[in-house]
Amino acid sequence: MKLSIITINLNNAEGLRQTIESVIPQLNDQCEYIIIDGDSTDGSLEIINEFDEKIAYWISEPNRGIYGDMNKGILKAKGEYCLFLNSGDWLNKNIIERTIRECTGEDIICFNTYLSYNNTKFEALKYSSSVTMRSFFNRTIGHQSTLIKTGLFSRFGMYNENNKIHSDYEFWIKSLIIGNCSYKYVDEFLSYYDTDGISSKPNEHTLKEMKSILTRHLPTRVLADYEDWFHKEREMETLMWYKRQGILYGFLVFIYKVVKNCRKLSKMKY
Repeated sequence: MKLSIITINLNNAEGLRQTIESVIPQLNDQCEYIIIDGDSTDGSLEIINEFDEKIAYWISEPNRGIYGDMNKGILKAKGEYCLFLNSGDWLNKNIIERTIRECTGEDIICFNTYLSYNNTKFEALKYSSSVTMRSFFNRTIGHQSTLIKTGLFSRFGMYNENNKIHSDYEFWIKSLIIGNCSYKYVDEFLSYYDTDGISSKPNEHTLKEMKSILTRHLPTRVLADYEDWFHKEREMETLMWYKRQGILYGFLVFIYKVVKNCRKLSKMKY
């Protein structure tokens, strides 16, 4: 068994059907499908029962949160690799066979993702061919398009259930950055990510959680450098935005020069 696809769900019947219907037709003898439902009451169980014969394992019981239920799936996985495709996300067409061919022994294998906005607008999101600490400035890598060797969860621990949103980010820090796990990038689109999910909407609490994760795992001297780079990166993004504004950028440069010259003249007079 090469691949275990794990879907967690809580009262998202419509999204669950979309996910299941993208997976079931592509299953083969090297791939299994696992569903962890959080005791849904919206008709999700009827959908799961509809496809019961094709699902290797499923359960519906009170949920332990996003990462608690993902951990339940890991414990049932028989595949060499795990792929987390949560309800509402869905696989690209005819992609599983290609995905399994790419399971060539690396610890983490990352594909690209399509972002879905209300299933009407889509944006192609390509990840980096290599990952460094700097790679995590602007974005993490998406678990819905990343294969993780199942054995890594024994080596680095399961997902941290104390985090509400970013335990996958913490796992990448522990495995890719600190653990120096092997990484492979495949320039193909594996899945569509439903942007209605909680982790797709950054806010003060999510940023605080990410900072807490970095503080737990990085030495103070490294964290200081990271934050310095982070702010410089943001300043550069702002500068590039202004440059793209054409006339506005020229006007601001003109104002800056005028102010600078006025200050010079003022000092000379003094």
